[in-house]
Amino acid sequence: MTLSIFLTLGACLHQPVFDEEKWQKKVAAEEAALVYAGHREGDRYHNPWLPEEERGLKDLLKWRFSEKLPYNDQEAAYLPQVLPDVRKRIKAFGRDDFLVWIGHATFLIRVNGQYWLTDPVFSERAFVPKRKTPPAMSLKDLLDVAPSINVIISHDHYDHLDKATIKALPTSTRFFVPPGLAGYIKGLGRQDVTELDWWEESDCGDSIRLISLPAQHWSRRLGLPANSSLWVSYVLVAPSATIYFAGDSGYFVGYKEIGRRFPGIDYAIMPLGAYHPRWFMHYAHMSASESIDAFEDLGARNYVPMQWGTFALGDEPVGYPAIDLRRTIASKHLDPSQFRIMDIGEILPLTK
Repeated sequence: MTLSIFLTLGACLHQPVFDEEKWQKKVAAEEAALVYAGHREGDRYHNPWLPEEERGLKDLLKWRFSEKLPYNDQEAAYLPQVLPDVRKRIKAFGRDDFLVWIGHATFLIRVNGQYWLTDPVFSERAFVPKRKTPPAMSLKDLLDVAPSINVIISHDHYDHLDKATIKALPTSTRFFVPPGLAGYIKGLGRQDVTELDWWEESDCGDSIRLISLPAQHWSRRLGLPANSSLWVSYVLVAPSATIYFAGDSGYFVGYKEIGRRFPGIDYAIMPLGAYHPRWFMHYAHMSASESIDAFEDLGARNYVPMQWGTFALGDEPVGYPAIDLRRTIASKHLDPSQFRIMDIGEILPLTK
């Protein structure tokens, strides 16, 4: 085994070639009906439409020791701005609905008087990676403006499920999580926890519905076996707006079906990060071009990128995805006004 690892290291000075066209054809060939198929065998979950590609220690070492793609000075240095006085600006915002980017995959959303928090991570690190930018506001300030909170969690990875943050939230916080995670959240002293499997719905009161939807990803963290909990996306349906929160996902056939089932999505919060190197990341993370394709499949009005600008999880610099997205929008001749590339702490009013 040791000799095999050293041989792998010696052979991986160059980035393996990745065939984008072949991958896209493989994705397109999948049947949409599979997003409704069974996705649990025994105590493990899986993606029924396109099996997860096996990644072992050799692949991890190959990634870590392969040469990196070159990035220019602007790409290496760029970061989103961190706008000050979020608490004060929220209090001055009035009664209208909004979303504010806290950082990475964490957004504070206000709809019809309710406050929703997505994949809350306020800690300095996501297990190992350290923040490049701070959260838009402290938990203390957040609880000052939103004393009653609903939390949605997409999956168990450390940049989406943060133990310290959950323990710091009020015990009255209402959680919505994928199957397999309720026990973990309750073990942190939070009892109002609802598991939602793909296509399951919860009536959240105040004319608000939350529906759990498929994603193409995987799960694992220390103390929890691989794929022992599911990975999901969500659509939040409220009178003022319909918001799709994609969680973490690669590009897959499900986006067209979600768009068909939920026409009129106003805001699609889409993952954009940790996609280099493509040969290693393509299954679980989308490139800028794929993320736009997913947005178009959904038929949504506005695209809001997340998972960039905070944690370095792939080879690309943390600010690079926003630069890449702008270039891709221009190359595809798309309307840039549809793409809301936010700064941390920016408040986006929600409209139908």
